Amino acid sequence: MYDSDRTASRRSFLAAAGGTATVGLAGCTGGGGGLDELTVAHMPIYPDLQWYVMEGEGYFSEVDAEITGQEFGNGPAIVQALGGGDIDIAMFGIVPAMIAIDRGISAQVTAANIREPMGIMAESSFHETFEQQGADAFAAWEAERGEPFTFGTFPQGSVPDVLLRYWLRDVGVDPTENDSVEIIEINGASSVWQAIANDEIDGTSIMEPVPTIAQAAGSSVTMLRTAAEVLPGQPAAVTLMSDAVRDSPIAAQFLEQHVRATDFIGENPDATAEHVNEGIGMPVDRARDALDSPLSNFITDPNEITDATQVFSEFAAGNGQIDEQLSTDRIFDLEVYDSL
Repeated sequence: MYDSDRTASRRSFLAAAGGTATVGLAGCTGGGGGLDELTVAHMPIYPDLQWYVMEGEGYFSEVDAEITGQEFGNGPAIVQALGGGDIDIAMFGIVPAMIAIDRGISAQVTAANIREPMGIMAESSFHETFEQQGADAFAAWEAERGEPFTFGTFPQGSVPDVLLRYWLRDVGVDPTENDSVEIIEINGASSVWQAIANDEIDGTSIMEPVPTIAQAAGSSVTMLRTAAEVLPGQPAAVTLMSDAVRDSPIAAQFLEQHVRATDFIGENPDATAEHVNEGIGMPVDRARDALDSPLSNFITDPNEITDATQVFSEFAAGNGQIDEQLSTDRIFDLEVYDSL
């Protein structure tokens, strides 16, 4: 199921944290290959865990098409491949999914992969001050340390970045006007963890496995707020299908296996940890711990994230990533899941 070079390259993925190695599998047929052969884009991240379970458990044998996976290191690369007609199904972040739709790519989101997977982490010494002073805690931090409170997370417009900016706005902080708060862009979860470990940042907005790694390492950067506390139903990775796939029986067949994988993750965490190890390269014990995290909320039902997705659509439009805020009807095709 996995060649040794591919697995070995991923094993470096979490010597400390999640990596973003790009590995393309042979035999990709793309959107022009017909519905007997489909290419599924995915990323080596926890929120795409259903892919690795479906692949590892052989669930694709139940789909009336040959499924080929193509691994990407980031969402924009998947958007580009979608635009070139090379991808039939994409498992990636809600923001790049909206960008693809906004660019006129004929596709819609048919499933969620996870909800509320992010956490706002901060130096433990900041927690009590924040609980007492709220937004003023950042000025207090700067006055004491002589430098702003620095968050490091994925580039602006990414899911972790949007959640962070939403939370800051909600507590009354505008990082573009408040000199006591700084947000720096960091590419990749492994780099975020290294920034934490090297005391280069004071906080972050991030998904598993970074919080589990930080806890295991005894880091002073700990969970301040979970996504469930910040934005209930927060979207992250989703499954987007081309119109050709959505209009065929394969759409429901694929989602049936997606549901099986979601159920498998919840019912068989030990076996799931093995799939994480084989597919992503995370050590089994660490993968197993991360599955117990309050951030590991794997789902398939897209109805669970539609409301909160509008927050991300608003931010994407405000950042100029999409021309205008996209409606739920433009982003989602709920009928495939609802037909199961």
